[in-house]
Amino acid sequence: MATVVAFVSQKGGVGKSTLARALAREAAASGLSVKIADLDTQQGTSVDWHRIRLAAAIEPVVAAEAFGSAAQALKAADAFDLLVIDGPARTSAATLEIARSASLVVQPTGASLDDLRPAVREFHALVKAGIPVERVTFALNRIGTDAEEAAARLYLEEAGYSVLMGCLVERPAYRTAQNSGRAVTETRFAGLNARADSLIQDLIDKVTDHG
Repeated sequence: MATVVAFVSQKGGVGKSTLARALAREAAASGLSVKIADLDTQQGTSVDWHRIRLAAAIEPVVAAEAFGSAAQALKAADAFDLLVIDGPARTSAATLEIARSASLVVQPTGASLDDLRPAVREFHALVKAGIPVERVTFALNRIGTDAEEAAARLYLEEAGYSVLMGCLVERPAYRTAQNSGRAVTETRFAGLNARADSLIQDLIDKVTDHG
């Protein structure tokens, strides 16, 4: 059975697919067999990204497939070392099912209270439903300044949750990379790649701890 890492969000557009792709890419580059299970059947952004990446012949190949439910995706897990679940654009009844199956649940969030408050409520709901707090963590995305990162990190930690080290800053180069089928660790800028690598490496370390 594959290790399962799930990316969920209460809001759309907070970086769920961005981080799912980056984790899958780095795992594939290290020699693991990986699949992204795209559960957003309406948008299918990770599947679209996978097709662009294939067409551009970018290595390593990162497999992605659309699934109608977490149960369907998990049936495919046996064939892979790592199953990365890119959850629905907004939380639903399926979110708890996803969380129960995952070694680690990651919720990306921006730094505004409009992002942070619903994100914390979502994890509160999962923990209340029986998901161990040690199996959920936040990732900071689209951060503008160091002070903004520090304030957001403090807010989440005071709410009782861990936050991945580092963050993704707000840069057009990250979007440009993904538009061309690359991950945020594969931009044209070494500094941005290093920032993304740091965040993803901490995620990999947590996955290893919980796997």
